[in-house]
Parts: sequence; C-alpha cells; structure tokens
Amino acid sequence: MTRHFEQELFALKQNLIVMGTLVNDQLEQACTALFGGMRDLAADVIRTDARVDEFDTEIDRRCQDIFALTQPVAADLRLLMSALKINSQLERIGDIAVNIAERVAPLAAHQDLIAKTRLGEMAQIARIMVEESLAAFIHSNSALATRVLESDDLVDDLDSIIFDNLVDLMKEDPSLVEPGAHILILSRHIERLADHATNIAEDVIFLVQAKLVKHNAGVGREGPRAQ
Repeated sequence: MTRHFEQELFALKQNLIVMGTLVNDQLEQACTALFGGMRDLAADVIRTDARVDEFDTEIDRRCQDIFALTQPVAADLRLLMSALKINSQLERIGDIAVNIAERVAPLAAHQDLIAKTRLGEMAQIARIMVEESLAAFIHSNSALATRVLESDDLVDDLDSIIFDNLVDLMKEDPSLVEPGAHILILSRHIERLADHATNIAEDVIFLVQAKLVKHNAGVGREGPRAQ
C-alpha cells in the first residue's frame, strides 16, 4: 500500500507539472498572438483549452481517489490539498489565456494603441510570475515562491496606470472607445493572471514550509473570476 500510495502521489505531481507546462505554453501563445495580431495562433490557444479541462478533471479525480483510499497525513496531506488548489488556479489561467486570445481579432488593427499603453510590460511581468510559480512548485522552492508574491504589486500598479492612460486617450479621441474597452478588459485579465500566480506561490509556501500566507496584507488578493 505504501509503495502504491507513493506512486499515486508521484503521478499526481507529474500530471500537475504537465498541465502547468501546457497552460504556460497556452498563455505564451495567447500573448504572442495578442501583441502580433496573429489570429491563427489565437485560434490554436482556444482549441487547447479542451486539453486543459481534461487535465483539470483527471487531477481532481486522482485527488479524490487518494483521499478515499488512503489516510494521508503531514506532508502528503499538504501535497494533496495544494494539488487541488493549484489545479484550480491552472485551469483559471487557461481560461484567461482563452480570454486574451478572444481579444486578438478585435484588436488586430489597433497595435499602435496597444503600444501606447504598458500592457506588454504588464503581461511580461505576469507571465514571469506564472512561470516562476510553476518552477517553485516543481522544485519545492519557497524562496522563488516568495519572489512571486513580491511582484504582484507591480502588476496592480500597472493595471491602474493603464486604466488612467486609456481613459485619457478615449476622452481625446472617441474612436478609441471600442478598442480601448477591449484593452481595459485585457488589463484586468492580466491582473487576474498575477493573482493566480500569487495563489500558486502561496500554496507552494504552504506545501514546503507548512506556513499559511494567504491572508497576509497585500498577498493573495483576488477579485471575482474573470469571464
């Protein structure tokens, strides 16, 4: 039973790593499509979402089976609890990648407007946060997870800056209202990406150090799920 339990935990972590890699690639492609106006690549991102959902279901099933058939304690129990939460965060990151991809077509002709904002900078920081949160999980690196938490305020600040900048631009030129609205929504989606990366990093710290940081000031503040 002990060997079988260890094998199940190993398979669970491997599934999470594969799902994380898939979602990270999906997000990279979505951002490349957005900032390059690449509609075909955006369509690939949307199609990939079905695979992400399959992993989400499989990982949930594995966790439920392990809980039902064993009595995990201590570090093993933390791994299962963290796996369930990280799985949920990854599925939501995949959803956001799709949301970004869906904005590629309406913004394909407005690359100049995107360039006038700091959306690219914001997206780059959020993407690094996602990558580092996954690396922190793979390598059980709580120091890297802590670095992810420290980046969240940068994304929040850029979200506010982009909002103010776009409002001014739309006031000056009403023809920018429609594309500007799409960019505002994108900014909020990217801010959510940083929140999800932050939540994964918090789960890594819990897994490695048995330390809860979710309710620390300025950490893990996530609004309603982006649609």
